[in-house]
Amino acid sequence: MDEPGRVAVTPEAAELIRRLRGEHGQVMFHQSGGCCDGSAPMCYPQGEFRTGASDVHLGDLAVDDEDGAPNPVPVWMSGPQYEYWQHTHLTIDVVQGRGSGFSLEAPEGVRFLIRSRLFTDEEWAALGSH
Repeated sequence: MDEPGRVAVTPEAAELIRRLRGEHGQVMFHQSGGCCDGSAPMCYPQGEFRTGASDVHLGDLAVDDEDGAPNPVPVWMSGPQYEYWQHTHLTIDVVQGRGSGFSLEAPEGVRFLIRSRLFTDEEWAALGSH
């Protein structure tokens, strides 16, 4: 089995990401955990959120440009949050309703959220070093 990815994106969230890139340029996600909207994935312009030494790069979302050209979106998670979620596959989705925070989608009347599932035994074994 090939190593499974840790992150994915729904078609609806990918479309919103394309729109946000049109307004803000390249974007990235960070999942910090904690209180308030810290449990929601936050979307920032790349370079405006500085990841730290303990942050974990989970992977890149496959969000192609309008013309179909690959344009991956990096997803990061804080180290302490990763300790809790390392056994899960995460999918970034979007729902109606405004979150409170600095995430780029806030003015759109929608918010990103994480849908998670545990890795299967086969996926977990394929991840190797975890």
